[in-house]
Amino acid sequence: MQIREFGVERWMDLYENRCELNLAETCVESLTVGELLKIAGKEDALLDEILPMKLTYGAIDGTERLRSNVASLYEKQAVPNVLITHGAISANALVYETLVEPGDHVISVLPTYQQHYSIPESYGANVEILRLREENAFLPDLDELKRMVKPTTRVIAINNPNNPTGSLMDRAFLEQIAQVARSCGAYVLSDEVYRGTDQEGTGFTASIADVYEKGISTGSMSKTWSLAGLRVGWIVAPVDLIHRVQIHRDYNTISVGMLNDLLASIALENRKAILERNHGILRSNLAVLDAWIVKEPLLSYVKPRSGTTALVRFDVDMSSREFCVSLIEKTGVMFTPGSALDIEGYIRIGYTSGRDVLVAGLERVSGYLRDIRR
Repeated sequence: MQIREFGVERWMDLYENRCELNLAETCVESLTVGELLKIAGKEDALLDEILPMKLTYGAIDGTERLRSNVASLYEKQAVPNVLITHGAISANALVYETLVEPGDHVISVLPTYQQHYSIPESYGANVEILRLREENAFLPDLDELKRMVKPTTRVIAINNPNNPTGSLMDRAFLEQIAQVARSCGAYVLSDEVYRGTDQEGTGFTASIADVYEKGISTGSMSKTWSLAGLRVGWIVAPVDLIHRVQIHRDYNTISVGMLNDLLASIALENRKAILERNHGILRSNLAVLDAWIVKEPLLSYVKPRSGTTALVRFDVDMSSREFCVSLIEKTGVMFTPGSALDIEGYIRIGYTSGRDVLVAGLERVSGYLRDIRR
């Protein structure tokens, strides 16, 4: 199987340990184990749960405890609809491995996480790109989507909230996506790894799994929950599809780590406190970024409604990669070039690191931009 290099992952691997101030990060400021246990009130009690555990493979599909906690993030889902995976990256890969055959038609939005077009393309699918545009606030053009679907359309891949733009499809919009998919019998795979990060209300928008009978939601403990190091994700889907995915999963996963499963359960059982912390970071940091963008004449953007990143247009006579490499070399600040996301003329800024890192990083970038204008 031939597959393209994964642009954004290669970029992160090359530079995230060489920069001083990482504004390419996509997770809300990560929790330490100590912070998680303090939130959960288990600083002294965790050993009582861990010490009796025999370190076997554990529950193959994820413990009932964890799957129940994940199901509770949705409106209509139960334990049989949930399958635990090694992060959302494994969840997405397993769905494509299960559903896509050579010659199938797959529609993917762009920009998005590269898995959603490169993996089906590598399986021999006919992949068509539905481009998200600034003039539509980076939401899919539904009329264009209607024109794209075919009898052979197998999967429509969306990303909600969207990485890198922070655009957000509400329930009414998702219902229209479902209506289009229903017309040709396609599945809708919604990468919902940023679900819970909305700038307003509870932070949670509707899930495609609750809106459409062939909706598939993937998620993880990384972005919203600040626990990427657990490498715990999930697929939420119709039970018949879960059974089909299990067949493929048996060949490459067996189970996730027992301790990872336990810590993920503890986190989700204390979601209120974690979300209160993380919504504070998300909303106050975006206000900082927004005020900064307004003052920078070379930059513009569509303000994110959700997520942890912003896609920023820059008016500089350089490619996005040249700009970002130069920025690291001259300031120590790391952004992500749009070219790593197959969209030139933009940079992606992650704004949910520590407040001090964000403020210091943006200040350095302002100095860099002033030098360019001179």
